[in-house]
Amino acid sequence: MSIAALRTSGGRGPCAPTAADMRRVMGQFATGVTIVTGLDRGEPVGFACQSFASVSLEPPLVLFCADHRGRTWPRIRESGRFTVNVLAERQGDLCARFGSSRGARFEGLDWTPSRWDTPSLPGVLVRVHCDVETAHVAGDHDIVVGRVLELEWVGEEAPLLFFRGRFGVGDAASEAALPPAEWGWRDHWW
Repeated sequence: MSIAALRTSGGRGPCAPTAADMRRVMGQFATGVTIVTGLDRGEPVGFACQSFASVSLEPPLVLFCADHRGRTWPRIRESGRFTVNVLAERQGDLCARFGSSRGARFEGLDWTPSRWDTPSLPGVLVRVHCDVETAHVAGDHDIVVGRVLELEWVGEEAPLLFFRGRFGVGDAASEAALPPAEWGWRDHWW
């Protein structure tokens, strides 16, 4: 059933999806979780990102999406270089650290500078080091295309996955994986 079909615009047909609609429906697509890092005037910066994909093999390009109203992406954009750190399943705490707007993300974290002068995080599965190729405005986000400078295959563990507003997709997670209450979807649709 169409989510928009549940609401109508006064008999004029279905309404456009709301942000809550987008969260609920797009949350059905499991994604990996990454931390995008960079240096801004020598200071390490980074943010949690689940919108990451390979774009092209020749030339080697990847993309991620970042809220252009955020504080971190503009600092990385200014530097012109970033690293995508792909998280392992056991790294939910690292995701929480970089997914929050509160606190120092790098405080007490054992990170090392890459040869590309970007922060490499410990214990990740993969690191993708890139130059910013282009950035395209798309609604409230920028689609950032990066030219890959180096690939590091670091670990062999399972990846950290995000599904239905929670980490993991297994049977035990399916009922607990419902979107958080603050999204208000139960009150709105049921």
